[in-house]
Amino acid sequence: MIVSHFIYVKACISILQNVVISKSWDLVDETLRNMFKSDGFSVCCFNMVDLGCASGPNALSVLSNVMITVQDIFKNNDSSCRGPQEFQFFLNDLPDNDFNSLFKLAENFKQEKGLLCDSRLRCFIYALPGSFYTRLFPRNSLHFAYSSFGLHWLSQVPQGLESENKDNIYIAPTSPPEVLEAYAKQYRKDLVTFLSSRAEEMVPGGRMVLTFLGRTSEDPSSKDEHAYLTILSQTLLHMVDQGLLKRDDLYSFNLPIYTPSQQEVESIVNYDGSFKVDKSVTFPVRWDAHAHDDELDLDKKRVGKLVADCIRAVTQPMLLSHFGELVNCDVLFAMYAERVGEHLSNEMSECRMLSISLHMR
Repeated sequence: MIVSHFIYVKACISILQNVVISKSWDLVDETLRNMFKSDGFSVCCFNMVDLGCASGPNALSVLSNVMITVQDIFKNNDSSCRGPQEFQFFLNDLPDNDFNSLFKLAENFKQEKGLLCDSRLRCFIYALPGSFYTRLFPRNSLHFAYSSFGLHWLSQVPQGLESENKDNIYIAPTSPPEVLEAYAKQYRKDLVTFLSSRAEEMVPGGRMVLTFLGRTSEDPSSKDEHAYLTILSQTLLHMVDQGLLKRDDLYSFNLPIYTPSQQEVESIVNYDGSFKVDKSVTFPVRWDAHAHDDELDLDKKRVGKLVADCIRAVTQPMLLSHFGELVNCDVLFAMYAERVGEHLSNEMSECRMLSISLHMR
C-alpha cells in the first residue's frame, strides 16, 4: 500500500519540527522582548512571517506563542503603551505547499483565539507562496521574521557536481574538495540573497530568528555528521548494484542542502552587513527525537522506520523528479529504514541545530 507524501509530511516533519521549535523558543522569546524594549520601537499592527512554514500545525503554534509573549511583555510594562492590538501573520512556503490545510487550521485557531489572548486583539492570517530567496514584502513593512528547518535548503543544487561526487548525494568524507567548495559557494550566495531581501522588507529595528541544520566542525568533510544522508546514498547504491536503478542516474543526483557551521554563518552575516548577530546557539536533536521515550531503546527497527519516514517526506519529491518511475520509494525506504535501525542499534546519532537571532543595523 502506497502511503501519500502528504501523510509522511504531517506525521513526521511536524513532530520533529515541534521538537526543534521547543528547543529554540527561549531565543525567540528573548528576541521579541529585546525588540519591544528598544527605544522608539512601537507598532499598532505587528507584521510577522514564518518563512518555510510547511503545512502542519506548528505554523499556528508559532503565531500563538508570539502573541502570548507580546501580551506578557506589555502586561508587565508600567508604561501606558498597550503594545500592538493587531497581528498580521504571513505563512510562506513554495507554491506547491498545502496551504489549504493551513487555512483550515487557521479557522480553528481563530475560533480558539479567545482562549489564547485578550478579545481586543485581532489576528489576520495570510498565505504567501514563493521562495524566501526572493523579495516577498514591500519595503519597510515587516517587523519580525521567523524560520525553522528551512535555511539549510539551497535554492538549487550547486553546479558542476555530476562528475565530482560519485556514490554520494551530499557532502561526505569521500567527497573531493571541489564538491565542498561548490556547496559552500552556493550557500554563501543564497544566504546573502536571503539577508539582502529581508533587509529591504524590514522596518528599522526589525528582528529575525532563524533555526536550521548546522554542523560542529569548520570542515564539512572532517566528520560524517549527517550519516543519515550517507546511509541513503549507500541504500541507493545498493539498488544500483541490484539493477533497480541506473548508475549514471545516481552519479548525477545531489541534494540541494548545506549545513553550515556557526562561525560560517556569522561570517556571512557580517560580510553582507545588513544585519547584526545578537546571539547564536547550537543544540543537538536526536535522529529519533520524534519517537516516544519508551521506544528509544526497545525497538530500533520501529525507530528506524520513523526516521526513514521523516527523510522520505523531504526527499521523495526530489527522488521521483530525478529518477522518475525507475525508483520504487516503498522498496528504497524499507531498505533505508532497516539500515538506519542497524545504525541506531550501534550508536545514538544526533543532528546539530543552529539558531541565530539578528536585528537590522
